[in-house]
Amino acid sequence: MTDAAAIVRDALARHPIIDGHNDWAWEVRGQRDYSVDGLDGDLGDGFDTDVPRLRAGGVGGQFWSVFVDDRRAGAEHVRETLEQIDFVHRLAARYPQHFTLARTAADLEKARESGTIASFLGAEGSHQLDGSLAVLRQYARLGVRYLTLTHGLTTDFADSATDEPQHGGLSGRGRELVRELNRLGMLVDLSHVAPATMHDALDETSAPAIFSHSSCRAVTDHVRNVPDDVLERMPDNGGVVMITFVPQFVSNDYRRWLSAGREGAKPRVTIADVADHVEHAREVAGARHIGLGGDFDGTPELPEGLESVAGYPALLTELAGRGWGADELAGLAGGNITRVLRATDAAFAASA
Repeated sequence: MTDAAAIVRDALARHPIIDGHNDWAWEVRGQRDYSVDGLDGDLGDGFDTDVPRLRAGGVGGQFWSVFVDDRRAGAEHVRETLEQIDFVHRLAARYPQHFTLARTAADLEKARESGTIASFLGAEGSHQLDGSLAVLRQYARLGVRYLTLTHGLTTDFADSATDEPQHGGLSGRGRELVRELNRLGMLVDLSHVAPATMHDALDETSAPAIFSHSSCRAVTDHVRNVPDDVLERMPDNGGVVMITFVPQFVSNDYRRWLSAGREGAKPRVTIADVADHVEHAREVAGARHIGLGGDFDGTPELPEGLESVAGYPALLTELAGRGWGADELAGLAGGNITRVLRATDAAFAASA
């Protein structure tokens, strides 16, 4: 019997982890007022993310979320998004031995050759546009590679999964937004959106779409997860569902405990729960259409064994123990999302 650890080493040698969603920028804003001083060392339990743990986790690429709260005034959304983008740019400039700003799959390869972590940007909600596609175009020029169509609230563009619907999916302006994202080579991110929005966006887009940090509705019945009838569409679209580690998204017991006001003993959530979602997504969407989007530093609790960005190899080891081979694990780790980047790189480079 082949050793699971050896399979994981082989997989990560073929392709490092490229995670779809990490909120380190938001957490540094809250704890350190965006200071980049001392961010190259062990930051302790106050963060899920730091350089030593990124290295231990085999992370070679990260989509840093440039998130802002969607309950601000409109213009504040744009200013605060620019502050988030500025932080990631300053982080890479301060620590070039660890981070490389990345826009394309070619940049990812250059980072890998230099032993640095390719740092992509993703904006988490169309509220961050303040209604303007000109703002979207400026974000693209600054290197933002995906836009999540909503966050917690429904916008003028699209219905959110966690708010009252207003459009039955995408609005007319939302369809225009998807077309502009395609033209710019920015990825359409369908995490956080209502199922009707997912279907409308998949109908509208001419490019592969992603879910940067979502899990499977059939395994855990949470509104933030992806229904099977959407997973089934991913092969035709060519996109990737990046499974997240948020406890209430991966465990029905934890979801019910949280909904009931945290009464009684907190249910255990483990790596095995996350692996169940990865396997379900593989079964329905196919092995070429899955990835990982942990949501580190964006959720207050995490599964046992996945408490930080150092935990990815443990998840891959769990899957190897279930019979996954190195090829499939390498695709899950980062090969599949790299394929999506390559499919949209030319348009993105032309828009810069």
